[in-house]
Amino acid sequence: MKRNDRYKAVIERFRREMPEAATELIYSNPYELLVAVILSAQCTDKRVNIITPPLFKAFPTPEALANGSREEIFELIKSCSYPNNKTRSLMGMARKLVDDFGGKVPDDIHNLMSLPGVGRKTANVILSVVYDKPAMAVDTHVFRVAERVGLTTRSTNPHSTEKALTANIPEELIARAHHWLILHGRYVCKARKPMCGSCFLADICRYNERKLAAERHQADKSMTTDGNKQTHTAAFTK
Repeated sequence: MKRNDRYKAVIERFRREMPEAATELIYSNPYELLVAVILSAQCTDKRVNIITPPLFKAFPTPEALANGSREEIFELIKSCSYPNNKTRSLMGMARKLVDDFGGKVPDDIHNLMSLPGVGRKTANVILSVVYDKPAMAVDTHVFRVAERVGLTTRSTNPHSTEKALTANIPEELIARAHHWLILHGRYVCKARKPMCGSCFLADICRYNERKLAAERHQADKSMTTDGNKQTHTAAFTK
């Protein structure tokens, strides 16, 4: 299948199967989402959603978080991955947000990435979810699904995947496509055991095409081997 045809088919399927795809992180304003996304690095959204309610109650604004103590913040987020690093990131992010941006979450990637703990992926999440901009955040799910399905080919890093996806997905769908790919990778196209048998992309997926081809090749090889064995055995029984 040609690249353009594959993109068109994949987008069509996602629009039909996931019309309302959205982040699973729970938040009520840009500041809360920024905190949640920082916490979500190498941590499940489910765990983050358990951590954030008491965290937001204790620190409801960037100003409150900027003035919080390391010990109190750590205590509230210690059940997530890398709590020491994330405590430092949250404190640094809040202070810079207050000092440089008046407590308002920036709406451009360069200012977002100037915040401690905010890399390109986190910045793109904020841009797409909060500000509805055509930004593609590439995490491990997006990277894996795009390569498996065939939206990218031998992509070497998240940025190259981001460029390929934004170049081929209509601008008005890029933000939604981010959620499509994440949710598909989280629940269907899993890292270790992809659920190809129940996947609505299976018949247009490059990974599944190759897997089926390999299975056919192995079956043909086995039949040939069995046939040779039968011929060999027959020769000795004559």
